[in-house]
Amino acid sequence: MSDKLLTCSLQYTGYMLEAAICLLIMWQGRWRRLKVFCLYVAALFVLDGVARSAVLNFFGQASYQYSYFYWLTDVVLAMGAFVLTCAFFRRAFAKEEKMWGFVRLVLVSVFILVLGVSGLALTRNYAHLYTNFIVEFSQNLYFSCLVLNTLLYVIMQQIAIDDDELGLLVCGMGLQFAGEAAGLAMLHLTSGENFARLLFSFLNPVCTVGMLLIWIYAIEKAPQAVPIGSRVGKKAALLEAVAD
Repeated sequence: MSDKLLTCSLQYTGYMLEAAICLLIMWQGRWRRLKVFCLYVAALFVLDGVARSAVLNFFGQASYQYSYFYWLTDVVLAMGAFVLTCAFFRRAFAKEEKMWGFVRLVLVSVFILVLGVSGLALTRNYAHLYTNFIVEFSQNLYFSCLVLNTLLYVIMQQIAIDDDELGLLVCGMGLQFAGEAAGLAMLHLTSGENFARLLFSFLNPVCTVGMLLIWIYAIEKAPQAVPIGSRVGKKAALLEAVAD
């Protein structure tokens, strides 16, 4: 009972943080600059927090309706995560159009590769073509996002991109993907033992809450760009003060 209470508390904390992020972005008037990010967080809140809970309460956890709805929304969220990862790459290479052209080709190729590899699930089990493809595609896409997100963070450190907000957003997403990947790996290695299932039920929401907290810090505390005019004015004032 205490385990379920703790898991529910973590989940609802995540839902509140998702709503808080959307409200914070709207309040600061930055939704145009962060529109892809804002849409992804809104999708997390609507699909995972509201829609899944409604279907679960209406049909029950063991129903095939909830199972189908869960995996369908999981595909939508996985594609949203991939689009957000692409948006992070676009922001990182906003001043490098030639490099962005190459990166965009790589991202498209990765998506096509994931689609092709996931399609192999259709040849392994014809009895559950629909569900097998959805699960395989969703997991492969999340893993691709993990690899791409990690690669982007490494690149940002190597070429010293001066964007603290983007670095924190990428860090937060990396925490979520790494936690989920570690939990799934443990489930496979232990053949789904009770301890591994219990740990995974805690690990996933904890990583989600951690990601959302990092994102809130990034939006609220990351240094903002100072207008050129104000920088020049401050520099001139400092020079004048030194001269006096």
